[in-house]
Amino acid sequence: MVTKTDTTAIVTEPKLQEQVQPSLKRWLKHVLYMPASKRYFSKQDQQVIAQTVKQAEEGHVGEIQVVIEGHIPSHQAYHQNTRLRAQQLFAELGVWDTEYNSGVLLYLNLCEKTVEIVIDRGIYQATTQQIWQQICDVMISELKNKNYRTAVTNGVLEIGQILNLFYGSQYGQVTNVNELTNNPIIVN
Repeated sequence: MVTKTDTTAIVTEPKLQEQVQPSLKRWLKHVLYMPASKRYFSKQDQQVIAQTVKQAEEGHVGEIQVVIEGHIPSHQAYHQNTRLRAQQLFAELGVWDTEYNSGVLLYLNLCEKTVEIVIDRGIYQATTQQIWQQICDVMISELKNKNYRTAVTNGVLEIGQILNLFYGSQYGQVTNVNELTNNPIIVN
């Protein structure tokens, strides 16, 4: 199980093969971003999100990890977009390392107001990109309306429903061991 505290920093470099177009605009946006994660998500909000993750994981072996990041670290923002950052965190936090390849990372970047969902290979075969994109689109519209907690909790519940469709019946009465923390990881 991976556990992170409020003071945890992700300091490793991305180990991804995919490249994006370097962007001075993106870099500048992230360098000038004022940290706001704690302003948008209070301790109470974080507890509600953790309870929602626990609820969404009941009845199946799927695992959901929520990461809320203020901005991409400035030394990475020039060469890395939010999709690559989400994939990096998926790998670094061990979301891929669940027993049934059932990990899902829900990544929210407050600076760019984007949502990325990275899914493990076990569920990748059974779903389509459209399902995950629809969840992201609904969350982004909620974020634009400043419904931050609602956006995340509804997204988590929808992910839980998809995991239940695939993993609920396929693995029957497998003991549901919590392999990833339910608490959202707040970065920056």
